Amino acid sequence: MKDLKWRIFVIVLVLFSALYATFTNKVNLGLDLQGGTHLVLQVDIEKALENEVSTYMREIHSLLKEKGIPVLDVKREKTIINLELLDSGKVTDAERLLQNRYGTIFNLKKVGTTLTLTLRSSYVVKEEERLCNQALETIRNRIDQLGVAEPIIVRSGKDRIIVELPGIKDPERAKKILGKVAKLEFKQVVDAAPTKEELIEKAGGKISDDEEILVQEIKKKGKIVGKMFYLVKREPILTGAYLKDAYPGVDQYNMPAVNFEFKDQGAKIFKEYTASHIGTRLGIVLDNKIQSAPVIQSQIGAKGQITGQFTYQEAKDLAIVLRAGALPAPVKIVEETTIGPSLGKKSIEKGVKSAVVGLIIVMVFMAFYYKVSGVIADVALIMNVVLLWALLAILGATLTLPGIAGYILTIGMSVDANVIIFERIKEELDKGRSLISAVEIGFSSAWGTILDANITTLVSAAVLFQFGTGPIKGFAVTLSLGILCSMFTAVFVTKVLLDVIIKYRAKLFSI
Repeated sequence: MKDLKWRIFVIVLVLFSALYATFTNKVNLGLDLQGGTHLVLQVDIEKALENEVSTYMREIHSLLKEKGIPVLDVKREKTIINLELLDSGKVTDAERLLQNRYGTIFNLKKVGTTLTLTLRSSYVVKEEERLCNQALETIRNRIDQLGVAEPIIVRSGKDRIIVELPGIKDPERAKKILGKVAKLEFKQVVDAAPTKEELIEKAGGKISDDEEILVQEIKKKGKIVGKMFYLVKREPILTGAYLKDAYPGVDQYNMPAVNFEFKDQGAKIFKEYTASHIGTRLGIVLDNKIQSAPVIQSQIGAKGQITGQFTYQEAKDLAIVLRAGALPAPVKIVEETTIGPSLGKKSIEKGVKSAVVGLIIVMVFMAFYYKVSGVIADVALIMNVVLLWALLAILGATLTLPGIAGYILTIGMSVDANVIIFERIKEELDKGRSLISAVEIGFSSAWGTILDANITTLVSAAVLFQFGTGPIKGFAVTLSLGILCSMFTAVFVTKVLLDVIIKYRAKLFSI
């Protein structure tokens, strides 16, 4: 009975704080409640590594040429580079040079005049981690610019990313934006022709190693009506890494386009290049496809424009992916689930109905079986429901359908503690103890059992949160918070209310 006023003050303070938090904070609804799209993206690590090795191959070829070491042939088989040198006397020099420059990336093996470079396993592991983390960050940036509220973006396993977009109205558009690599490059155009064969013929029947052929799709009203082939320098003048900003606009013919602005260093490079190449064509390349190839009319500084027969929505989406940056590796959607808002609305209705019905049944049973004590337990139970909702709102947790199940489970677990306490009190009264003594002993003897049961449940919830995904995590969070709330309400609040009844309304008390 000591410090009763102080304990009542704590309960009132907690209750009013919970009510304030409930009305001033919003509980976010999960994908299954408000509808949206669930995607599992797989990062193509192997393709990314092949692209990296391809870049290294060109670098190595140029390096050996620069150092006066003639190369007879250079080939790539996925992530393995085979160098065949022309001069057997230069093999040792080449091996030493490549070991010093690329020894942390490749294992070198020498057989006669052939050097074989294979990616080191330590480098592969490090790159897998870097590529996935970079892809995750890029996807997060793109989703932020889409304006999706409370998305879930997490890694799953070695090369997968789970994306949940609640409330999104156009999932197809979202998929296009997320799946687009958006590798932007500016390349020097050597020549152009309507067919690939004609272009090769104009080049003398053979394409040099530092050149490549890219295609431009000519569209009309969104449909491809023709193609144009361009011979371009393989090494880009600039890449999208130098972009400062990109936004939709219109070209000189009032057609949708994408305006861009370079960072200071990019602007300097672009300005110098365009000043020295007036009259030549510049290929604007996106994901290895020519978007446009305008003739450089004058020196261009920090700003430019990408045209390509876009719709306004395509221009807007392209600006989004360019601002967010290119994906370090291609990604593909390996799993997709779309939930309509009507299904989510029905889920909410059924979940709320289940919770209310469950709450009423439990409260009626407690009041009927334990009389006044049961009513006290019901008051504590209602406070538990309010506290749990307030915590979800304060923490910004996302409520899912399994989360509602955890909410309902919490109701049962909360009164379970009260049942244990009341039964212990009954046992003490049967032994002839006084009411005050029976209540004190009942609470103290029940405490160990309640603590053990709740700790084991918390451990289970922690395991679910650690290894579960999406809705399972929601269930684990709701269950954990519910247990903490029930520990407070079923033990502390109930004890205080019983003490108040014993002190001021002893005659009405009945077990």
